[in-house]
Amino acid sequence: MPRFSVIVPVFKVQGFLRECLDSVLEQSYPDLEVIAVDDCSPDGCGAILDEYADRDPRVTVLHLPRNVGLGRARNAGMPHATGDFLFFLDSDDTLTPGALRAMADRLDETADPDVLVFDYARTYWWGGTRRNVLARVLAEGGDGTFTAAEHPEILELLMVVWNKVYRRDFVERHGFRFPPGYYEDTPWTFPVLLSAERIATLDRICLAYRQRRQGNILSTTSRKHFDIHEQYERVFAYVDSRPELSGWRPYLHRKMGEHCLDILAKPDRLPEADKGEFFRRTAALFRAYGGGPVPPELRVLDGGYTRYRVRRQAARAAKALDERGQRMRAAAAGRIRHGWSAVQELRPLDPDLAVYSAFSHRGVLGDPAAVHRAARELAPHIRAVWVVREDQVPLLPPGIEHVTPDSSRYHQVTARATYFVNNVNWPGTLAKRPGSVHIHTHQGTPLKYMAADLLGKPGARHGFDVPQMLRRADRWDYSLVANRHSELVWDRAYPCHFTSLRTGSPRNDVLVRARPEEGAAVRARLGIPAGRTVVLYAPTRRDYVRGGHVDRVDLARFADDLGADHTLVVRLHPSLADGPARGLGLAELHRRGVLVDGTDEPHVEELMLASDVLVTDYSALLFDYANLDRPIVVHADDWGAYRASRGTYFDITSDPPGHVSSSYRELAWLFASGAWRDGESARLRAGFRSRFCEFDDGRAADRVVRTLMLGERDAPAPVRVPAPAGHDVRVSS
Repeated sequence: MPRFSVIVPVFKVQGFLRECLDSVLEQSYPDLEVIAVDDCSPDGCGAILDEYADRDPRVTVLHLPRNVGLGRARNAGMPHATGDFLFFLDSDDTLTPGALRAMADRLDETADPDVLVFDYARTYWWGGTRRNVLARVLAEGGDGTFTAAEHPEILELLMVVWNKVYRRDFVERHGFRFPPGYYEDTPWTFPVLLSAERIATLDRICLAYRQRRQGNILSTTSRKHFDIHEQYERVFAYVDSRPELSGWRPYLHRKMGEHCLDILAKPDRLPEADKGEFFRRTAALFRAYGGGPVPPELRVLDGGYTRYRVRRQAARAAKALDERGQRMRAAAAGRIRHGWSAVQELRPLDPDLAVYSAFSHRGVLGDPAAVHRAARELAPHIRAVWVVREDQVPLLPPGIEHVTPDSSRYHQVTARATYFVNNVNWPGTLAKRPGSVHIHTHQGTPLKYMAADLLGKPGARHGFDVPQMLRRADRWDYSLVANRHSELVWDRAYPCHFTSLRTGSPRNDVLVRARPEEGAAVRARLGIPAGRTVVLYAPTRRDYVRGGHVDRVDLARFADDLGADHTLVVRLHPSLADGPARGLGLAELHRRGVLVDGTDEPHVEELMLASDVLVTDYSALLFDYANLDRPIVVHADDWGAYRASRGTYFDITSDPPGHVSSSYRELAWLFASGAWRDGESARLRAGFRSRFCEFDDGRAADRVVRTLMLGERDAPAPVRVPAPAGHDVRVSS
């Protein structure tokens, strides 16, 4: 008996069907059967299904003699199911890699609940991806099981059948079946969730919900949307037949009103001539099943359709007026700030004022933070003010003076500051005053193309305004470099007037001066047992896919292959931290203790200190990590695609800091055999360190403060040397 019976109703999806079936049959968890129901599809779907059945015994195909619709096609497949759990997958959607394995593990963990609810992401025809906005409800479900009464927020999720798996004997015992018509999920989902005694959640994106440009049933303008009324009547009939569920009537009454009004408000659902009739039927149904207080937003159903339309038009007009008012107020405030800043700029610069920012105002981080720490010790008379986003203010360390972007205080300090330290460009609205000193630290040694070099890579520069980037870089006075490679790259990528300063990278000072106890303290904070070998996996983003995230490694498999004496710590690229990437398994694996998700750790240097080896692909982190003189493995299984799409300054696979793997099999072998830390690894690392850790000596931050803020000419005294493109280069003696 298989663990999963995947029931796939099929009708007019020949362009998507293979992708759907492949996403199921290629899962790493093979204990499944597919019951594909050809709902008398007039295209080539039937032949495709037969082809798959011929080559994979797990596939069973039913050819229906006539078209019966989505719900009844699912019903036709259920009697053929033999699996422990039923999964209804629409034939234009796909499973994400590792989805069934994650479901199986969660089912085992929760001792086979009646229903397991998992997450999904909408994938749009134009290439975008958006995670379910209510994903938090799944995380709040906890580690165990619950009923709908114990966690009613579960009913706020999209009322669909395909974001859940159902224990087959639970479904058979209750006799659940799908009705005909549109919105057939509604009279299935409400009864199932209200009847389930044990519901579990899986906070992982297991399904890609395809948003087609056309062909989606619910986006088709038709009178069939009137079916929603009959579907809710079925829901109420079910509840009324079970007295123990009577307490849910007020909730279902509200949901029915909201759902029907939402359909009415959609411009592509109902023919214009039928909207009045739809409203009247909705109002009649709402009155028929009412009896309690009516929420304010649904009181519109007490009046006629004309009143509803007037209120809708009034609401739209009020919204437009409010938006116009906001624009006018913002413009007026901008004029006031500009005038105020102009007044401030008439005053002299404050020689004892420095303004810092890092990673687009995300906090006290990176190179600017290291320079700030050194300045507090060596130049305490220089007042330090950080520019920090509003949402990051609560996370600031104690004693940090800060302003928020574009606030009055922001304009006050930036108008008079002498020193500006940042690892990204300041906004274009910040004018550089004569006498001010702009110190640009960058975000590491560059492997991938940057700035002007992106002009020949149209895909990689999508969303980047390179000329604007260069205009902002024209404000730089100093560019900090850790090696000659960076010096040459920044000179080429930023053809601007600045002086390169061979200081080393200030944020790497802690790595160069690292003591063993520092890593141990971080491990303890992360809950990593003593004696474990810690593997830090830090992949970068990809420019050849929209959104930047590609799963190059099956994290659950990698953690398992490493063994119980290893701990895998994963650090996603910061640009992927808030997207769907973590929902594709990382968050769930962290919850289960399979690995440690270090993406939210504010200081990546601490993760490096805590680790024994770095596995990365093309992240600039590998240059920083080399300062620790610990093993590095480069996983370059898509090097050709990455280099073609983004462009790189050298071939990391030919001049690597350690062993290179070009497939997961090779990566697993490096760790299983111990080759990741052999003599060849050390030899490659030594050559890499000599080239890319050239100026990192643990004193970079001190050097910046002494040289640029205190103006010291003795040790470490910079020496001016010729620059390759008319820039100045200053090196420490």
